[in-house]
Amino acid sequence: MLKVNVAITNISAERFWDLQKPIPPIQIGTNINVISIERKKQDTLKVPFVLSINYNPSISQINLKGSAYVVGEPKEIEKILKNHEQKKPPPPVIVQSIANFAFIESVLISRTLNIPPPIPLPKIPNAKNRSRKNAEKEYTT
Repeated sequence: MLKVNVAITNISAERFWDLQKPIPPIQIGTNINVISIERKKQDTLKVPFVLSINYNPSISQINLKGSAYVVGEPKEIEKILKNHEQKKPPPPVIVQSIANFAFIESVLISRTLNIPPPIPLPKIPNAKNRSRKNAEKEYTT
């Protein structure tokens, strides 16, 4: 079983939108790029990454750089390295660990910059729509 620890080594974030202006409807683009996979020890890998978050219209930009340190059985580590050499993507557990850690950090940064967080917030239906849907279900079942 793989154990993944993630560390951020560089943070770059900037708000371009005037604080006095209301923020318009936006689209947020995110990209996680695994730079390489390097063996550190027989059972350890270093996986440098970059997370880029862009807002459209251009209200802000966030970039995080860091590394995931992966510890596992030597056979697992060897398989990951071979797959990387064959241009195959890293195991989902590595990418998911990087994404979870980096997105939490980016949410904190977005709060500091007073911009919308780069993850979709849950939408709660209003009571009027919810009661109508329930009523429709009652008539159709």
